[in-house]
Amino acid sequence: MSFHPVVQLPAKFEIFDFTNGYDKNKLRGVYGIGRYNEDRSGMYKSEIFAPGSPEARTVHMGIDIGAPEGTAVFAFADGEVFLSGINDQPGDYGGTLITQHRFENKNLWALHGHLAQASLVQLKPGMPIRKGARIATIGSEKENGGWNPHLHFQLSWIKP
Repeated sequence: MSFHPVVQLPAKFEIFDFTNGYDKNKLRGVYGIGRYNEDRSGMYKSEIFAPGSPEARTVHMGIDIGAPEGTAVFAFADGEVFLSGINDQPGDYGGTLITQHRFENKNLWALHGHLAQASLVQLKPGMPIRKGARIATIGSEKENGGWNPHLHFQLSWIKP
């Protein structure tokens, strides 16, 4: 199988390390990748992630792709819009898009978080998307939960 990049990165970019927490002032550049399955104890300090809450967690279950706000986000494969919405609590995803794809007779869902809210307006459930098509843009810190501009990208075989 061949997939389209969800964000076009330059040849050189940073590998983010958030195992010791998040300090946006220590990032060396705007382009970078945050790791999947990284233990981020102490990073999620917002009330929605407090111990005992349904969203409590310390392990990052996607990848983060750092890029400037307004950067295009592309469909990695053919599929359709499953849902879109705004998760506006501090530390949450902000503009969020979930797409649904079909591989080997199984459904696969892709979560795209921290998007520009205006880029989601035209997206409706069931709308087809094509591999390589621009589906959204990366949101600003003011609208993406308070994080530096980036895309959170996560795949799941489990229906959201």
